[in-house]
Amino acid sequence: MRGEFDLIDTFFKRPLQRGDVLLGVGDDAAMLRVPPGQELLVSIDTLVAGVHFFPDVDPRTLGYRALAVNLSDLAAMGAEPAWATLALTLPAIDTSWLARFCEGFYTLARDYNVALVGGNTTRGPLSITVQIHGFARADLVFRRAAAKVGDLIYVTGALGDAGLALHLMQSGIAECSEAHRAYLRARLDCPTPRVREALGLRALVHAAIDLSDGLYADLGHMLAASGVGATIQLAELPQSEAFQACIQAPSVASMLKVEDALPWAELMLSAGDDYELCFTVAPGRAAAVEAVLKEFYCRYARIGVIDAEPGFRCVHEDGALYHPHRSGYDHFSAMPSA
Repeated sequence: MRGEFDLIDTFFKRPLQRGDVLLGVGDDAAMLRVPPGQELLVSIDTLVAGVHFFPDVDPRTLGYRALAVNLSDLAAMGAEPAWATLALTLPAIDTSWLARFCEGFYTLARDYNVALVGGNTTRGPLSITVQIHGFARADLVFRRAAAKVGDLIYVTGALGDAGLALHLMQSGIAECSEAHRAYLRARLDCPTPRVREALGLRALVHAAIDLSDGLYADLGHMLAASGVGATIQLAELPQSEAFQACIQAPSVASMLKVEDALPWAELMLSAGDDYELCFTVAPGRAAAVEAVLKEFYCRYARIGVIDAEPGFRCVHEDGALYHPHRSGYDHFSAMPSA
């Protein structure tokens, strides 16, 4: 392979599969058509080696994850995915690595009918930037600032799996079963973007956000934007079977213990990388919301309620308040994620 343009032709220039893509990869810019009556929603994320992923990660997993985290942002807005652009910085051209990366990326793109319409390649430290575009009617877009006092707070899936997987990998602890560790690692490497669930929930949800930096931080952003508070029940936070089993292992609990912190609560509230949806709904719509999630075989939990009093309160079953030791992942803190 002679250089950048051969790389683009080989791995990224593909036949157009969407009628709304008039020009895709190969021109100086893509030419795209937004459907009548729809608004264009755009989000972008960058993954950097050594910060967001381990440098030796399977490139197929990395291609999948790079698109998945962006699709999660569209899900948090109730938008239907359409197009993506990809900026790829590589230390060198490695055709085997690129083939695996594209396998993961295009597998997920096909699942959600996403067309790659442009991007850029350059030499440098490994990093991946994906920009995602999607459509939604203006009156159906989920907004962080739309939570209302009395709303019920839901989350999809289970929390803490990705954070626990990262701790296990960094510590080398093997006390958990191989099957449980593999499940947790898959939750870290290949999160499930809740796009279909979000589209099914349009017209039912008030406010939503995806959980990338942890429930405590991300729900906190929603509360601040909406000018409200929240009370959540720790006992209602959803745990996977693998999480429950591993968190009880003595070596894991010892590794995670911080003063009076509850290891399981700290991970579920603050570890991040869950990429589940957190959203609020009026009590009268709870049954309809739960019916939609059951239709998609999506696990869910009702974890709390939106309050008029500002602040984020985490409550034990006995009514005592729990104060997390971390608020969530911060890109500019001293704590690495990989």
